[in-house]
Amino acid sequence: MELTKSLLRKRGGQDSGKVGMIELFFDLVFVFAVTQLSHGLLAHLSAMGWLQTGLLLMAVWWVWIFTSWITNWLDPERIPVRISLFALMLGGLIMSASIPEAFGARGLGFAGAYVAMQVGRPVFAWWAVRHEALARRRNFQRITVWAVLSGIFWIAGGIASPEQRLFWWGGALAIDLAGPWMRFGVPGLGSSSTADWDVDGGHMAERCALFVIIALGESLLVTGATFAGLEWTPGNWLGFLSALVGSIAMWWIYFDTGAEAGHHRIAHSKDPGSIARKAYTYIHVLIVGGVIVSAVADELALVHPDEASFAGISALLGGPILYLLGNALFKWVSNDRATPPLSHLLGILIILALIPMAYGRLYAPLTLACITSCVLVLVAVWEHMALRRPPADIDP
Repeated sequence: MELTKSLLRKRGGQDSGKVGMIELFFDLVFVFAVTQLSHGLLAHLSAMGWLQTGLLLMAVWWVWIFTSWITNWLDPERIPVRISLFALMLGGLIMSASIPEAFGARGLGFAGAYVAMQVGRPVFAWWAVRHEALARRRNFQRITVWAVLSGIFWIAGGIASPEQRLFWWGGALAIDLAGPWMRFGVPGLGSSSTADWDVDGGHMAERCALFVIIALGESLLVTGATFAGLEWTPGNWLGFLSALVGSIAMWWIYFDTGAEAGHHRIAHSKDPGSIARKAYTYIHVLIVGGVIVSAVADELALVHPDEASFAGISALLGGPILYLLGNALFKWVSNDRATPPLSHLLGILIILALIPMAYGRLYAPLTLACITSCVLVLVAVWEHMALRRPPADIDP
């Protein structure tokens, strides 16, 4: 009799959108994934390494965010849903363990784990809602079709030679990214609407905020572990403090007002599915990517404070730019702003202005790291103060 009960989350109660302990346990797999990505980028700090790491990051994020959508609909405290999360943890560990050799000997392992999760999850959800409304069942049927289509390309890339793998996986990722934007349209099954994606906005906002914390935590771990292995010279202390201040500023930029404002907007929206798709499914990967790249940059500034490659300088400047861009877009689309925050745009422009001097080797990596950390602090302070002025004052 128990199995016939709905597996959907109960909505409207005091704890209806609360993130459960099983979801936090599931997230631990992605702490490992983020670590693998940052270490992989450090080991392959080149244009190709950037491209490959970016693709792998998107795959990791797509697994995580789609699982967050599912646990937004289904109750993770129910035994069938809980078991499905444990199965996804297994797939996530295999995928994460494959990351260092994803473009080498373990390409099929990475692709196989990814496809198993991406196809298995909507199939399970389809089964879980078999007694629910037709629109909900159709939604998971369409998602399954898209997952199978992209899965063909992922598996083909895993089998292909490492030289061809990037093209196959690039095509697969393009299909994955297009799915939500195209509302998973399938001939004969129609298309979903954002009204079908009746997410609990508070839960979605909290889940994504927790992933940002995961990324920031990895940044602190990289900084602490690197500093612990170095001689404690004045220069290394400066690099260590610069990295810490930069991480604190990143936390402040996202959590001081942005995360809560986004939480309030989606929780009270008449169409939370639309906001969840734009602000959380797509834009948040820029924020997470910015943190990961900045962690790599912090380690470079500590280990090689006086010299860096072209790709290394790109990390030093690109990480903060990516982070500020992601936050600017997030705050723009989730808070009814006419324009992105001026403080964030100015911060991006200041860092862009450093490009000629950085690539001209006028500034050492440690100097660049200190400057970008100061820019992040400037953005955080400006926004904090501007949002607490009367409304007639300048837009933060």
